[in-house]
Amino acid sequence: MIFDKDGNISIITQEKASIIELVKKLDVLYDRFKNDNIIVNLTSLKPILLEDIVEFLQISNTHRKAKHSFVIVTDKIDLDITPDEIVVVPTIQEAYDIIEMEDIERDLGF
Repeated sequence: MIFDKDGNISIITQEKASIIELVKKLDVLYDRFKNDNIIVNLTSLKPILLEDIVEFLQISNTHRKAKHSFVIVTDKIDLDITPDEIVVVPTIQEAYDIIEMEDIERDLGF
C-alpha cells in the first residue's frame, strides 16, 4: 500500500494485497487521513469484483458523512453494477474531477 498526498487529497494505491487486507489497514490508519479527501487507486489489481467494491462501503459512508470525498479508481469493473452509495471511476483524473465537483457542492451547501 502506497500513500501519497496532493494538497487535501490522500491517494492510496494498492498493488498486491487483497482488498480485504486493504480495508482493514484503512480502518486502522483512518485517523491519519480522516480530514482529507481520499482516492483509492486499484488500477494495478485484477480482477475487481463487486464484492471487493462493497468492502469499502462502510468506510466510504463514514468518510462522506464527515463531508469529505471518497473515490475508488478502477477500470476493471462494470460501473453500472456498482452501488450508488460509493463512487467508482475508471481514471485518476476523473477521481480528481469528482472531488472538485463535490467540494463545490459542499461550498454551496448541498
